Amino acid sequence: MYTAHPDRYSDMPYRRTGRSGLKLPAISLGLWHNFGPADRTVETQRAILRRAFDLGVTHFDLANNYGPPPGAAESAFGEALKSDLAAYRDELIISTKAGYLMWPGPYGEWGSRKYLLSSLDQSLTRMGLDYVDVFYSHRPDPETPLEETMGALHSAVQQGKALYVGVSNYSAEQTREAARILGELGTPLLIHQPRYSMLDRRPEDEGLLDALDELQVGSIVFSPLEQGMLTGRYLDGIPEDSRAASDSPFLNSDALTEDLVAQLRELNDIAESRGQTLAQMALAWVLRGGRVTSALVGASSPQQIEDSVGTIRNLDFDADELARIDAVIKK
Repeated sequence: MYTAHPDRYSDMPYRRTGRSGLKLPAISLGLWHNFGPADRTVETQRAILRRAFDLGVTHFDLANNYGPPPGAAESAFGEALKSDLAAYRDELIISTKAGYLMWPGPYGEWGSRKYLLSSLDQSLTRMGLDYVDVFYSHRPDPETPLEETMGALHSAVQQGKALYVGVSNYSAEQTREAARILGELGTPLLIHQPRYSMLDRRPEDEGLLDALDELQVGSIVFSPLEQGMLTGRYLDGIPEDSRAASDSPFLNSDALTEDLVAQLRELNDIAESRGQTLAQMALAWVLRGGRVTSALVGASSPQQIEDSVGTIRNLDFDADELARIDAVIKK
């Protein structure tokens, strides 16, 4: 029987999410690719979750369509929760999302009230939960009024099925409007989940981080390692067992150009000078300065989550390091 490590809260920093009372660990575990029967054995999945919690990772991020197949990650997490973590439910932050395709017909995706609340009920059933801590609109719906989508999030809170709500993949302007609507309803916008990394700086360039600062809304970033590109995995070519060598829709060998690999090697040199791996520096970079509340990482083994959590030993950058990183990226 699993018993959590008694010192699990001794090292991990926890950051307040916007102006809320909720704190998130600097490193959170996302169950996007590595959970579900097609990916890892049940015991490996359970071992990853146990090790993460032992290291102070209290936040587990899911969505209805995570797997594969869709729904598999929530089902696998529900089984692990029941087996190992049920006694610690009040120490956990569990989030899920709805927005992408889950079932056929006009009510199986996007942002209608019908879809969002039905999806949440299905997610709770798969995970064996009465509520989630955070429920997200996974993407904006161009055909549904934002008032309806935000109203559905508000209803999830009113029904006791979610404690907080968030949005993902929304622009700065869409986020401002979502926050306004939710504020008028009495359910504050807690958090935004954008894609952000050293290689993908759109949240900076398009003003999203500025909007979140103004609104006092938290942020948790996905793909801070760019599907593994910002790790040591591809410094010497494309391994046969890597994501880039597979038929993954998220990363293929064409993305790893000679120029990009040269940049990755230069970034790796900077990381080594900081006493970090490239992945650890990439995570520290998105967390720098406190603008980002938490960074989402995936893990295919307990060792990978250990390596990611090792980031917290050095989260600071001096001006020269940041300038060197920028010079590499902008070549």
